[in-house]
Amino acid sequence: MAGATFAILLPFNKTARAGEVKLTGVLIHHVFFWLNEPENEAHRIQLLNALRELLKVKTIRLSHIGLPAGTESRDVVDHSYSVSYMVMFSNQADQDAYQVDPIHLRFVEENQHLWKKVVVYDSVDC
Repeated sequence: MAGATFAILLPFNKTARAGEVKLTGVLIHHVFFWLNEPENEAHRIQLLNALRELLKVKTIRLSHIGLPAGTESRDVVDHSYSVSYMVMFSNQADQDAYQVDPIHLRFVEENQHLWKKVVVYDSVDC
């Protein structure tokens, strides 16, 4: 984890403030999946299990797999996706290695039939 500060790995507590939890020098890769059949629970479970397997890529430092939250509907909130997958890398080189890792390539090959749309947001700190 050289070059990155991972204060977020410490347990959250009620006194921590946003300015005290800093991620520097990292690349965040956030992927949103829309399933072909959003009501098909077997397909959702297959994707969730495949994403958990994908976390075995060695360059991943932090992860979160989630479903749309039950937050209020507003014009700026998109609840239309089926599954969210967020991983963090120490740097761009680690993310580049992830993209060609056999685990990632197998994930895409074996599961791409499940989704109709994927949107990726990659970000670095500023």
